Amino acid sequence: MKALIQRVLNAKVTVNGDVVSEIGKGLCVLVGISRDDNKKDMEFIVRKILNLRVFDDENGKRWAKSAKDLNLEILCVSQFTLYHVLKGNKPDFHNAMTAEQSEKFYNEFLDEMKKNYKPEAIKNGLFGADMQVHIQNDGPVTIDVVSPPKKPARSQVEGASSSKRDDVSSTSEMT
Repeated sequence: MKALIQRVLNAKVTVNGDVVSEIGKGLCVLVGISRDDNKKDMEFIVRKILNLRVFDDENGKRWAKSAKDLNLEILCVSQFTLYHVLKGNKPDFHNAMTAEQSEKFYNEFLDEMKKNYKPEAIKNGLFGADMQVHIQNDGPVTIDVVSPPKKPARSQVEGASSSKRDDVSSTSEMT
């Protein structure tokens, strides 16, 4: 899972000229979901978004407060294009979760955000729509967060190790 987090003075999402959602000072988060993401990835990204210290404190100390600390709003926008691979100059999105799966996953992500923060402070765009995202980035500050890479299953690692040992023993028997 990926999140492109922007500290904003304001942000809004429009569809066909109609405002779908808007916030004042807070965070605008573009959310990408890969085909391999799971609940642990979601929990990691939620924790990072809610605790990311990109705001000044009341004494002007930089990088001291999170949106959650300051009770600010967070506008989340689903964006499958974060999981692109360039094939020449054309983006390919085979690493993104399918639309059917990702809509459910994205809604679970929003629920997790609301569960860990104030539900009324979590806003979102319109999943699957052709959205226009208007932001007034503050700073500018843009931080990307990616869930940790998955480790191969233990049996896969052991299988790889044993086949390497077989190659080594075969080689040493030949010499």
